[in-house]
Amino acid sequence: MEIQLNHVAGSPSSSSSDPNPNSNHNHDPMQSWWEAISKARSRIHVLSSILSSSSFPSLSSLADSDRPARSLLESPEAYLSLSSSLSHPLSGSGDDPLCQWLYETFQSSDPDLRLVVLSFIPLLSGIYLSRVVSSASDNSTPSLAGFEAVLLSLYASETKARAGKPILISIPDLSQPSLYHSPRNKPVTGAVQSKPSVGVLSAPLEPQTAVKSTKRACIVGVALDCYYKQISQMPSWSKIDLCQFAASWAGQNCTCRSEFDNGGDEIEDFSEGRVLEEDDKIGDTIEEVRRLGIGDDSKGGVFRGARIPLPWELLQPVLRILGHCLLGPMNLQDVREAASVAVRCLYARSSHDLVPQGILATKSLIQLDKRARLAAKAAAAANAASNTNTPSKAKKPEILLVSK
Repeated sequence: MEIQLNHVAGSPSSSSSDPNPNSNHNHDPMQSWWEAISKARSRIHVLSSILSSSSFPSLSSLADSDRPARSLLESPEAYLSLSSSLSHPLSGSGDDPLCQWLYETFQSSDPDLRLVVLSFIPLLSGIYLSRVVSSASDNSTPSLAGFEAVLLSLYASETKARAGKPILISIPDLSQPSLYHSPRNKPVTGAVQSKPSVGVLSAPLEPQTAVKSTKRACIVGVALDCYYKQISQMPSWSKIDLCQFAASWAGQNCTCRSEFDNGGDEIEDFSEGRVLEEDDKIGDTIEEVRRLGIGDDSKGGVFRGARIPLPWELLQPVLRILGHCLLGPMNLQDVREAASVAVRCLYARSSHDLVPQGILATKSLIQLDKRARLAAKAAAAANAASNTNTPSKAKKPEILLVSK
């Protein structure tokens, strides 16, 4: 079952083509809802047949829910089952049925099904890039066409969405007074009023039908950027996957990562099995994700993957994701700890590689992390002090009613 890449280039899917474009078969909301449910259940049944020999035989039971695609996205057992299959040493080939499923599922019009595919992008990208580097050092050429087909499908989708235009940002001129202190239309006497400069955040994307070595970082970076756009809906275990791979990509054993933390004493190791969330199933899933890691550092933390080249086109989306994981108010503590370790590893790597953008971005995230930790400690101390000084209310005497 070979994955065809001619569809990846942006041609419309045969399943989505309508022989009668003037038909009104989607005018009924109930019918449209039922068609989406049926498609999601069909995709889950196909996935269940692919993973029939895995440790999660009840995968097909997710198809019976009212929102099967969402149930699949939020199922920790399903994520572990797919992660185990993707991490297999022989996975990622052109005839890999799981890569075929991810590729075909992303072509669906159901947004929840597309989110399921996006949730595996950190794991897929991490395994793919690590194997590319390992095969280059071993002079071996494993087949990774299945992984590349999934990455190219995301790249083609983003290329179509951008329509050949770059992503620009407006940079204000800091030499001019703030618009909050000076009216925007007020003429500046004695000086030429400057216009805000425009910076290119991302260059226009060129269509790609294959993953070339010179375009590999760009294609993976665009796939991670697609993940970042939906990161608020991604499960915690998927975010931890990205953080662990980012630490390994940077090279985690350098002592420079603890430069801002007094020897690393202020960093709480996220790998000590400390789970603070209320949901035990989420905690067990995070522990299982860590167990799948490859290699340990000197402090016992789990790291996955291998050290890889980190050009800015790949490092930039990684730092965006880590910024959300580190500072997002709704993230679990384990996600923040994993992001904290990854950011410090990337700071050490950027310092060694002399990457100005990476040094500035990672150093800023480290400082924000330190301030957040100090604020959390101060708030906890104040809360403890207020609880100590607050007198406990006397309980009212109990009145027992006795019937005669």
